[in-house]
Amino acid sequence: MRLLAIDTSGETCSAALLCGTDLTQVLELAPRRHGELILDMMGRLLAEAGSTLSDCDALAFGRGPGSFTGVRIACAVVQGAAFGAGLPVIGISTLAALAQGHYRLGGHRRILAALDARMGEVYWGCYRIGDEGLAEALGEELVAAPTQVPRPPGGGWHGVGGGFGAYAQELRQALGPILSGCDPAQSCEARDIATLAAAAWRLGQAVPPELALPVYLR
Repeated sequence: MRLLAIDTSGETCSAALLCGTDLTQVLELAPRRHGELILDMMGRLLAEAGSTLSDCDALAFGRGPGSFTGVRIACAVVQGAAFGAGLPVIGISTLAALAQGHYRLGGHRRILAALDARMGEVYWGCYRIGDEGLAEALGEELVAAPTQVPRPPGGGWHGVGGGFGAYAQELRQALGPILSGCDPAQSCEARDIATLAAAAWRLGQAVPPELALPVYLR
């Protein structure tokens, strides 16, 4: 399959193109510049692959949670591109993509994803990596005070995302010995959205552009 994915939910801006088993990405740390960068990133990837939007099977985007403005940018860009090219859209949780990226980088299979939701709260999700190497949610994603996040059973959990930087002490206190380590610097990347979106595509979960909506949690 051929799938183009984007993410503008945080401080980084990224786009990735999946062609069969080949996956390429462009990424830039560019706070508040997502709107001016993302279309060029998409065009660059397609040009380098000798493709056009109409050659794709679907488009995917980080649907949130994250920066409200950033999530809206990704949703609007993908909707517009999909309408023009007659393509379906797949929205992927940025928390799930964070977990997928943490598995890709470190091989950990029990992952707690936390993003700074401001106002003394975090966006929170608990994931395990299944037999096919894909992040699977254990329970609902939610927004909560860092001292009130639900503690999953068992041990060996690894934290990922900016929430573990903004509220390190509170989350460590809430999670106790089940937390084996964390990476607060890791960000959501389009390549991991593409990986999860390809699996969603195979399951028939793509939707028409008008049904592709952001998820803010708050």
